[in-house]
Amino acid sequence: MIKHGAAVFENVRRYRTIASLYRQTAAFRPLLRSSLLAQAEEWEQRAVNELEAHFQLEDRPYDEFCRLTNYANQQLRAAA
Repeated sequence: MIKHGAAVFENVRRYRTIASLYRQTAAFRPLLRSSLLAQAEEWEQRAVNELEAHFQLEDRPYDEFCRLTNYANQQLRAAA
């Protein structure tokens, strides 16, 4: 699925906010600390994956980008 840059960065912001909440909670719950920090790491990894996917798409040749854009537009029209 192709996402607009603003949507990608909004997702990254949300993922990192969730990771931050897990880290904050870990500070106050020592018995759950390792589990909560693992969850935080998973959310951080989601943010990194989202950014990597976005920038890899931008590095593709122009004709590939056009093909993917056309596909996304078709999907949006079909969903409407």
